[in-house]
Formats: sequence, C-alpha cells, structure tokens
Amino acid sequence: MTLRFSVLASGSTGNAFYIESDKEKLLVDAGLSGKQMDRLFAEIQIDPSELSGILVTHEHSDHIKGLGITARKYNLPIYANENTWKAMEKSIGKLSIDQKFHFGMEQVKTFGDMDVESFGVSHDAAEPMFYTFRHEGKKVALVTDLGYVSERIKKTVEDADAYIFEANHDVEMLRMGRYPWNVKRRILGDSGHVSNEDCGLALTDIISNRTKRIYLAHLSQDNNMKDLARMSVDSVLKERGIDLDLKDTDPAVPTPLYEVV
Repeated sequence: MTLRFSVLASGSTGNAFYIESDKEKLLVDAGLSGKQMDRLFAEIQIDPSELSGILVTHEHSDHIKGLGITARKYNLPIYANENTWKAMEKSIGKLSIDQKFHFGMEQVKTFGDMDVESFGVSHDAAEPMFYTFRHEGKKVALVTDLGYVSERIKKTVEDADAYIFEANHDVEMLRMGRYPWNVKRRILGDSGHVSNEDCGLALTDIISNRTKRIYLAHLSQDNNMKDLARMSVDSVLKERGIDLDLKDTDPAVPTPLYEVV
C-alpha cells in the first residue's frame, strides 16, 4: 500500500480529511461535531482510536468544531502552530499537556513512514497553513481556505499524484447572492477563498503527468454547485489541453478511500 485518503467532509459547514500510509493514520481538522466525526469514520470503516494524531490547519470553527472532543475521546495528540494554538485554545476545551504538539509553518515533520510538509496560506485566520503528504515517492496535496495561490505555494504543491483543492465559489453567483457586501468582499479578497475559475488556473500551473485525481473542495453552499464547479474547472483545464478526473466532495458524505497508485 502507498497512500490512501478520504475527504471525510468538505464545505463551509465542516471540514475533515483522513490520510494513511502503511504505518500511520492521520486526521487533518475535525470541523464537525464529535458524533458526526464518529459517523464519518464508521462510513469509511476506520477506527479513530488508531489515529496517530490530528493536524490542524487554522482555528475557524468549520475546521475545529469537533477537535477537542475527538482528541479527548481517543486520547490523540494535536499538532498546530503557535498562533493557531493561541487562537483556538478557548474553543477546544481542556487537553492534557501530552496531547499538545507544535508544528511550525514551512516545516517537514515525519510521522512514521510519512513526511508531512506545512505551508502558509493567505486566509483571515491567525496563522493558517495546509499540508502535503509524501510516502514511497507518492505525494498528496491538501489546499483549501486561501484567497489566492501564490508562486511559493505552487512550488510546494506542484507535481502531486492527487490534489484536494479549493473551488469555493462561482464569482457571478457570489456577486448576485444574498450575502452582505462586506462578506462578499472578504470572500473575493486576497485572504478569502479561491473561485472555480482561479482553481482551474492554479491547477494548470501545478499538475503534471503523474497527477491522477483532483477533488474539488470547500464548495460554498450558497455560492456554488457541484456540477457548476466541475464544469468550470474542467473547461479551464480543457482549454489548456488537460483532461483529468475531477471528483466531488461533500459536507456530510465522505469520499470512498482512494489509493494513490
């Protein structure tokens, strides 16, 4: 086995991502209630008590809602950078000292047989960062919650076998939608979220011949639709001669475990 993963939940209501190698099982974020997290794990037939730890991207509630309860229930270590720890400490409840670990930005940490690299993103949180995962020459990149995809990020995540990549909104739907203007401006800004079209454009710069699969993630419930996101990203890729398997993610239904081959 190489790397296997499932997007347990993705969207504005809650986010969680599971990835495993031969020896390690990691969760990134726990943005749903403890009960929902248990249900998601049951659906992919993974026992959360076997997790090696939980990595945190940032302190927004759609990423940490069930973090404290899941970590306490299964006695799991949590990894986050210093500013994220400060920002989320009050929201996640009491943890024992041996559950709190520091994972700095722009670092590589080795968990057993898996190398995890963190990289900073532009988002309105204390110190948001996402991750790439490497094992036996395979690479998976998790990239959501960012206003734009910088050249530095592209360099870090390029040439992956699989991407979980943000396609948050359709710009026209957002402009015409019911959100107040200050919220629209936040989403469209450099510290907001990536649109369908910008997702497609970023992907054309980073994917390579080894890229087999792309999951479109963190879709807005109000300003996007799965079909529209897929169609928009696909048309940008096809314009540049790229034909790839685009997969949906869902805020309540995990994707089947996918093995990177």
